[in-house]
Amino acid sequence: MKKLLSYFILAGALTLTSIGAFAQNESDSTDMTASEDSVIAVEEEVAVEPAVMQEEVVQEEASFHQVVKQQFIDGGPEFMGIVLICLILGLAISIERIIHLNMATTNVTKLLANVDEALNTGGVEAAKEVCRNTNGPVASIFVQGLMRMSEGVEMVEKSIIAYGSVEMGKLEKGMVWISLFISLAPMLGFMGTVIGMIDAFDAIAAAGDVSPSLVAGGIKVALLTTVGGLIVAVILQLFYNYLVSKIDSLVNSMEDASITLVDMLVKHKLSK
Repeated sequence: MKKLLSYFILAGALTLTSIGAFAQNESDSTDMTASEDSVIAVEEEVAVEPAVMQEEVVQEEASFHQVVKQQFIDGGPEFMGIVLICLILGLAISIERIIHLNMATTNVTKLLANVDEALNTGGVEAAKEVCRNTNGPVASIFVQGLMRMSEGVEMVEKSIIAYGSVEMGKLEKGMVWISLFISLAPMLGFMGTVIGMIDAFDAIAAAGDVSPSLVAGGIKVALLTTVGGLIVAVILQLFYNYLVSKIDSLVNSMEDASITLVDMLVKHKLSK
């Protein structure tokens, strides 16, 4: 009897152990399935997020261009088109001037060294040839000064000063047009704004009622031309200031080189 009871107890313990193990396996499998599902969900989210972000970026870029285009149309093609023409012409002249001034830049130190060597070895004619083979306003001024060497140093100085003024005028060519477009673009914008305000008030008078949407829409369209004109003026002003600084640098270089050339000619004349 005791043996039978012990067998029952042992069988019950084994049964409980197997049930617990089976439940544990089921919970583990359930946890693994849940974890796998969560991993798959996370991977799907990670895979979807870049596509969504990319679509949003594309939409933002497209909307920016659409907004710019719409603002230009809302401002009115009459005045916005004229402001755009001012920007195009101003940028064209500015780019041409930048290229011209960069090509007019000369290595003054190297030129003076070559002229000094030519004066010592071949005289004035050799120095003229060196200057003729060098591009830039500094070399052109040197040629004019060397051509008056036979008339004395004073004539050389006068020739350098006179021809220096001519070269400065060439460097400043086109700057007045850029300045004109800088002033003209905001003025055209203001004119478009005034005309737009007049049209807005005419619409209010025709409607017979001051509608906030009507007033706000008219004022917004009227102010767009002013914004366009100011943007054009700011862009061209940056180019204008750069060109002015470049011209000042070239003029200072011309003056310093001219003084050095006169001293060099005086030294060469005294050494003869």
